[in-house]
Amino acid sequence: MQEKRDIRALTKSQLEDYFKTIGEPRFRAQQVYEWLWQKSAQSFAGMTNLSKELRAKLQAEFVINHIRVDQMQRSSDGTIKNAVKLYDGKIVESVLIPTDKRITACVSSQVGCSLDCSFCATAQLKRMRNLKPDEIYDQVVAIKNEAENFFGRPLTNIVFMGMGEPLMNYNNVLAAIERITSEEGLGMSPKRITLSTVGLAKLMKKLADDEVKFNLALSLHSARDEVRSQIMNINKANPVADLAEAVQYWYAKTGRKLTYEYVVWKDVNDKPQDIAALVAFCRKAPCKVNLIEYNPISEEGYQQADPAVVEEYVRQLNQAGITATVRRSRGKDIDAACGQLANKNELQQV
Repeated sequence: MQEKRDIRALTKSQLEDYFKTIGEPRFRAQQVYEWLWQKSAQSFAGMTNLSKELRAKLQAEFVINHIRVDQMQRSSDGTIKNAVKLYDGKIVESVLIPTDKRITACVSSQVGCSLDCSFCATAQLKRMRNLKPDEIYDQVVAIKNEAENFFGRPLTNIVFMGMGEPLMNYNNVLAAIERITSEEGLGMSPKRITLSTVGLAKLMKKLADDEVKFNLALSLHSARDEVRSQIMNINKANPVADLAEAVQYWYAKTGRKLTYEYVVWKDVNDKPQDIAALVAFCRKAPCKVNLIEYNPISEEGYQQADPAVVEEYVRQLNQAGITATVRRSRGKDIDAACGQLANKNELQQV
């Protein structure tokens, strides 16, 4: 028996070609396209402006590999974490983060992660596969619906800061963002989307060359190679000098500031030379710094630095004319905070 094709893998042009081959008018492609993307249809049966016969034919030939929110957890601070089941049974996590001014969707780009950042829970998972564009898109739609249902407010922002390294799934992530920002999709402004990377210098430059319109964040955590290489293996192939060149290239090409994400840990990057190195790095190109509260992933290992050290980071950055903000984590009680997305269900499957 021939395996059914995933209809959402087809472009509109390919859909038009398909309908032509079965003797249906071209406008059927537009109708189906709207059902798949704007209306997020999960079955062909609900496509009520198509005949029953055509719906049955589509059902016989195609499948809609829609995600399913397998488990939803709500934090005491309003944060919602979704355990999302994919068509092949794999699970990823995504998070709705509500604040007074915005509702943000934090989405995953890979099942697991191949990078070995020692402070991140997702690093405990091997990378099983990249997410497809529609699987990324569906995470956003699920959170958009939760924002409206639970908060009576629209989704305002999207961050690619969930499981996986987005730039290691480059084409699928960009295809998902194109659909999210399209008027034939969710119509969200790319200015409200931020992609976060651990720092793949060549691909950061490629983003600039591809003239993307969304924002870029760099998960930095140290501007000293000897420190960064200990906590982030990827730094050995992408040292600080290469990152500095990449951020300068990005700004020269796009004219947009980068955001540096930075956690300060006790006895890791809490010394005066660490602060001085970050200030020097920030002078390479216009930027802002988010100093992020550390969220422990085990009883052992990393510890949050003394608050006085974080305050000194802020003071010296501000003194140098660099915007620095201390970000408090949300959703810690449901393991939904930054660095905590390990997906305990998935860990059990590995």
